Amino acid sequence: MSADSNLLQPIVFGAISLANRVVMAPLTRCRAGAGNVPTDLMVEYYRQRASTGLIISEATQIMPEGQGYPSTPGIHSAEQVAGWRKITDAVHAAGGKMVLQLWHVGRVSHSEFQPNQALPVAPSAIAIPGEGYTPSGMKKPYETPRALETAEIPGIIAAYVQGAKNSIAAGFDGVEIHGANGYLIDQFMRDGSNHRTDQYGGSLENRTRLLMEVVEAVTAAVGAERTGLRISPVQPANGMSDSNPQETFTYVVEKLNAYPLAYLHIAGMGVDQPGAAGPTFDLNSLRPLWSGKLVVNYRYDLAKAEAAIAGGYADAVAFGVPLIANPDLVARIAQDAPWNEADSSSFYGGDEHGYTDYPVLSAH
Repeated sequence: MSADSNLLQPIVFGAISLANRVVMAPLTRCRAGAGNVPTDLMVEYYRQRASTGLIISEATQIMPEGQGYPSTPGIHSAEQVAGWRKITDAVHAAGGKMVLQLWHVGRVSHSEFQPNQALPVAPSAIAIPGEGYTPSGMKKPYETPRALETAEIPGIIAAYVQGAKNSIAAGFDGVEIHGANGYLIDQFMRDGSNHRTDQYGGSLENRTRLLMEVVEAVTAAVGAERTGLRISPVQPANGMSDSNPQETFTYVVEKLNAYPLAYLHIAGMGVDQPGAAGPTFDLNSLRPLWSGKLVVNYRYDLAKAEAAIAGGYADAVAFGVPLIANPDLVARIAQDAPWNEADSSSFYGGDEHGYTDYPVLSAH
């Protein structure tokens, strides 16, 4: 593989011109500082990876209630915006492009994270099986969340909008709405977690209403050409399931064509666990339904990524673990060099070890 690699060809996502089709997937690393403010160590981490066509930031909470893990950054305070500004300045100075992923975890939280130790919120009062994190990093059983009142939902949408505006103020090239992996928007979309009887529950139109209202409001605020969306149709994590995921996400993708988004990002988590989140289906069947640019993600190696683009199943590929371990992944693809292995023990929390200290190719 060399300069004729499909991954190394430029592409335009809406208002964002990418030097190549290697995308950095959003990766929670739990290294934010006091007040969930991005740190100087995070500046270096993202700067090292600026040769990728597009960096999608780690998931970033839009409001204090949206947090569910220790030391994850926010985009709702002036200090957080200023911290992110250092990162976007460094990425841009290194020639990169970056969007911020807008996050509300919904029920994937604990009262210890919540203002006034309130219960986490969700579409319905249904607990996730098992244990989740608390601010100390210790795990405790998930609590039964409080179902959002219908009248509270406009305030949630407003927080997505403010988060998007704050992201642009922080120098990001755009935003990605996090509609995946069992967090709040995904909880509304799938019938395993949404048992509501108001206009946000029941029918496909109702269960996807929050997603569509967030997309409508965010694109109105910062432009569809600077807005992406991530979904994960068969992801079982965080207690997720749907009785008919193919029907649900076919409907979602077809409806999204009304918005000329910068890109749609489909994560394949769950494809290797057939039936875990409901009846399985071929995620490639969504490609012909979507009129815009498509990013795929989940355990892609070089050969699979090249084939996905060559076969028309994707316009770009998002890499997660490979970009943790290979900040210079683009150079390694261009030079057909081997890829470093990631140290999974350092994925979450800690210092520069396993974060900014992976070896890079020596310059020629």
